[in-house]
Amino acid sequence: MLNAAQERAVNHLTGPCLVIAGAGSGKTRVITHKIARLLKAGYAPGEIAAITFTNKAAAEMRERAKDLLDDRRAARELVISTFHALGVRMLREDGSALGLKEQFSILDSDDVASLLREAGGTTDAKLARAWQWRISQWKSALLDPATAARDARSAEDVQAAQVWARYAEQLAAYQAVDFDDLMVLPLRMLQQHDAVRERWRRRLRYLLVDEYQDTSDAQYQLLKLLAGDEGRFTAVGDDDQSIYGWRGATLDNLRQLPLDYPKLEVIKLEQNYRSTNAILHAANAVIAANPKIYPKRLWSEHGEGDPVEVREADSDEDEAERIVARVQALRGGRGAKLSDIAVLYRANHQSRPIEQALRRANIPYAVSGGQSFFERAEIKDVCAYLRLLANPDDDPAFLRAVTTPKRGIGAATLKSLGAFATQWKLSLFDALFRDALPAVVGQRHADGLREFARLMHDIEWRERTEPAGELLRSLLAAIGYEAHLRDSADTDREASQRWGNVNDFCDWIARKAEEEGHGLKRMAQMVALITQLAERGAEQDAVTLSTLHAAKGLEWPHVWLAGCEEGMLPFYTDERPLTDSGQEEERRLMYVGVTRARRTLTLSHCRKRRAHSRNARGCTPSRFLDDLRAELPKTDGRASALARLAALRGRLATPADGEPAAAAAETPT
Repeated sequence: MLNAAQERAVNHLTGPCLVIAGAGSGKTRVITHKIARLLKAGYAPGEIAAITFTNKAAAEMRERAKDLLDDRRAARELVISTFHALGVRMLREDGSALGLKEQFSILDSDDVASLLREAGGTTDAKLARAWQWRISQWKSALLDPATAARDARSAEDVQAAQVWARYAEQLAAYQAVDFDDLMVLPLRMLQQHDAVRERWRRRLRYLLVDEYQDTSDAQYQLLKLLAGDEGRFTAVGDDDQSIYGWRGATLDNLRQLPLDYPKLEVIKLEQNYRSTNAILHAANAVIAANPKIYPKRLWSEHGEGDPVEVREADSDEDEAERIVARVQALRGGRGAKLSDIAVLYRANHQSRPIEQALRRANIPYAVSGGQSFFERAEIKDVCAYLRLLANPDDDPAFLRAVTTPKRGIGAATLKSLGAFATQWKLSLFDALFRDALPAVVGQRHADGLREFARLMHDIEWRERTEPAGELLRSLLAAIGYEAHLRDSADTDREASQRWGNVNDFCDWIARKAEEEGHGLKRMAQMVALITQLAERGAEQDAVTLSTLHAAKGLEWPHVWLAGCEEGMLPFYTDERPLTDSGQEEERRLMYVGVTRARRTLTLSHCRKRRAHSRNARGCTPSRFLDDLRAELPKTDGRASALARLAALRGRLATPADGEPAAAAAETPT
């Protein structure tokens, strides 16, 4: 069943339509039902294009369309894709108008960085990445190299524009495009070639655009060219959830739409099907101070629900321990699955103490929108040595360990070693001890490989008597791993952060080994299991750790939003002060975080936090918390805590198998 506002949106087929879809208001439901309505109105499946921003969202939309439509063939013929996938399709079919061959190449980020280093005549990876970012911004703003050079206001921009001109020549010569070109080139093609434009307008007679607030100028111009003057489209979005200004998204597209299409029908979806009213009160309070293009106020029929809690922690370590206690309480007292729980934060580095606390408590977790601790390159390097110690037949671990740090053993040597090992049905490590090795790889390389083997045998022998933590640090010293990080990092700060991660890992190994009475080999086996679980991700029952940006479009029954502090949320630094527009986007980001929660929401801030350095700094609660507290219904905190405690005792009176012990771990504050 659709509510009245959803029905209006689905049935409006004459002229342009803008659906302002609040968080959790059923926007995907509206889009899929509108597809069905368009088919009933006589549109062919291939004439309807539903465009979104991620492959995941496109796949979900296609599955829901299949479930809704009786005709499976019609569902397959629908054009449901990302903007960039549509751009690829257009260029494959008509790119010849721009001089592109049908089988042009699409470069990934690493390919682009390599070409930019070549175009700029440098080996500086950091400088190439800076050029890459600046050129991407210029392309999103629909500039060309000549215009960028003319408008450049700094020496850095002048240099980047010059590099861009040479890079553009490389792309043309290689018959290649980059990610930004997948929007810019189709737009240019439709602007410059009337016949191509008319052909695509006939092909795609109706457009549905999801997450419209995240469109860039290029994407809006493309929409206008495809939709024509009559505006055969429905745009679905929410100005309160626009959080991608840093990658070219602009709210100006929402402001411009009624100017370009005076007959635009605007329909608001304000009924929320996700959250309790307590959570929606918090969401409305957070976003209230932002200027409104289309004012709305979310409401729900789910009842008031648990009050939103704001907690203060002494430090980020204390905050992490409180999160663990909350996870244990939800699992023990409410019977929640770990996958029902998410911890959200503004920046990737905030996950570090949380991951440490979860590992100490043996609570599985999966990281979204960033790297988990065990996915970091430096930790993978160390784990390769441990995996090889636990299992000398682990060929992938051998390949990573023997080449990190570099020992003068290159790809040709390893290829010969691999062929030799395959011929004799040996692991790569076992092959090092065969008499024929020097004849296969040469004496010098054989000596280097056997020196590595002696190192691993020495560690294996010492493992029987030496404490795990000390032995691991001895191994890292023997291979010169800290110096390797210093040499390979772009900056001293990056090297220090990565070496700090390694030290944390060593401390964790030492503590765990001492607690459980294990040597390094047993700890290596435990690490191998943990990394395999981490790679399985969504297959396990695990707490989700996610950046706020990566959490958009997702939801969980229980959400903890960490780090609600000045400088963190909203984010700003001395080098990057907070502007008015920046504050508005940061407020929208917090709004997105709050509206991910279905049943319970906890927000926390710290008195001090370590952030990137080892030195803790004092913290001030986020200004957004003041807005939230001022608008939330006043509750008796002590009475609320006693009520929760009484409810918990009632559940413990008839305990589930061994579960209740964890529930007492959290004390309401």
